[in-house]
Amino acid sequence: MLGQMMNRPLSVIEILKYGAEIHADAEIVSVRTEGDLHRQSYRETYARTGKLAHALKALGVGHGDRVATLAWNGYRHFELYYAISGMGAVCHTINPRLSAGQMIYILSHADDRVLFTDVTFIPILEALQDQLPSDLQIVAMTDAAHMPDTTLDVLCYEDLLAPQDTDYDWPELPEETAAGLCYTSGTTGHPKGSLYSHRSTVLHALFVAVTIPRSLHEGARLLPVVPMFHVNSWGMPYAAPIVGASLIMPGGKLDGPSLYDLMENEKVTASWGVPTVWLGLRAEIDARGKPPSALDQVVIGGSAAPRSMIEFFEKMDIDVCHAWGMTEMSPVGTTGQLPVTMQDKPFEDRMALKSLQGRRMFGVDLKIVGDDGQRLPHDGEAVGELYVRGNGVVAGYFDNDEATKGAVDAEGWFGTGDVASISPDGYLSIQDRSKDLIKSGGEWISSIDLENVAMSHPDVANCAVIAIAHPKWDERPVLVVVGKDGKHPPLEEFHTLMEPHFAKWQLPDDVLYVDALPLTATGKVSKLTLRKQFADYTLPDVG
Repeated sequence: MLGQMMNRPLSVIEILKYGAEIHADAEIVSVRTEGDLHRQSYRETYARTGKLAHALKALGVGHGDRVATLAWNGYRHFELYYAISGMGAVCHTINPRLSAGQMIYILSHADDRVLFTDVTFIPILEALQDQLPSDLQIVAMTDAAHMPDTTLDVLCYEDLLAPQDTDYDWPELPEETAAGLCYTSGTTGHPKGSLYSHRSTVLHALFVAVTIPRSLHEGARLLPVVPMFHVNSWGMPYAAPIVGASLIMPGGKLDGPSLYDLMENEKVTASWGVPTVWLGLRAEIDARGKPPSALDQVVIGGSAAPRSMIEFFEKMDIDVCHAWGMTEMSPVGTTGQLPVTMQDKPFEDRMALKSLQGRRMFGVDLKIVGDDGQRLPHDGEAVGELYVRGNGVVAGYFDNDEATKGAVDAEGWFGTGDVASISPDGYLSIQDRSKDLIKSGGEWISSIDLENVAMSHPDVANCAVIAIAHPKWDERPVLVVVGKDGKHPPLEEFHTLMEPHFAKWQLPDDVLYVDALPLTATGKVSKLTLRKQFADYTLPDVG
């Protein structure tokens, strides 16, 4: 027997339409490439989005066409999110930190019709000019007065919008219609595309809004440091209009002082980003002696947050929500909001839980699998590869059957490549990426666990643990450190920190100092680059 309820398709444009009507005066505040600060309400944004849809149609964009963006977090990028998918095309966000080869590959693989770019990235496109598709139209996201002097044939964003009508007859699309496309910046092989639907995008936004209410609520002022060019800015541009939260967009100014000033001046209540971003803000807070006055919560994801970082914010009464997810998951999978029963527990107990990756968001299922392919118990002890399924999880990769075959198991679950355990009450503990685990003498060592303890040393600005080949033990861990203020603490000091937490054989064999750690295109530490950098390194004792 079926229910007798109306079946209205879920649609991305309905989110902004709702925000413009119900939360009309909530605003988008943007640091612009023009150098100023721009303010615009959701009501004004919806009107401009209608004009943009007309402009896209005038450029020849039709149903299912891919439209690329190469842009910072800002109101124009936000307008593109909604206009492109709202008219039935696909918003393809491109990470400007990708290599030239990767960028050319995904532009070609996605078969983009138009590319919208902030003027900051014009030099990148000029360098690739001879390799760009010949029929690709390029639009600079600025006004006529700030158009760049370039050898490229470039249209002006504001000139395209100016003559258009604000009213647009948004089509009613099947909710399975593709809405967004984001490629992974995989360390091996070509990037792989995750093709999101209207259904997956709307459901993910609703689940995030319900799961992280401390950040997402009416009147909140949310600063997305995580970029809109990567995995939907963790769903914030979609969740915020639903709940009535304002968005404070930082543009390209992501350094500690700039973020601090923006947070303070705009009374930001919550901000989301990767650990490397919070290292810069932490240094600025130390320098000024206090946090931004309205900041109430930070959401940390992308890679594991060191416990010392979590404790730093928590001791200033700034809640830390440790989250985990992937491009292929839209991206949020788990969040670290503590249950009410934990709120009055001792600080150490609460921090122990917050150091984990949290519990699954509604709409996401988790399982761990052993080497034999069999499910392992969620007992907090068993460790296996993490698989996921849910409304916001990819069923395969865009136009890539070979990659799809290797990603989805016989039960239809997606293999994340993470190695994890899950406790009986649902807490996820990521042990490592499978490729970053260190196998020494047949036993596994977690690089993440070692890094978290090393980061608690007062003279460490950042660190990573990598595997170095060993003639007897196969691999041994080595600690790579960026020293704070040029300090280089000896290996013995790290061993003293780690000995209460690890067996002696798990401790790193050496510590190496570098000026900076290499980062991936998404702001994570690139251990692949580090392993290549130290490929010829010899351990001090191979006996």
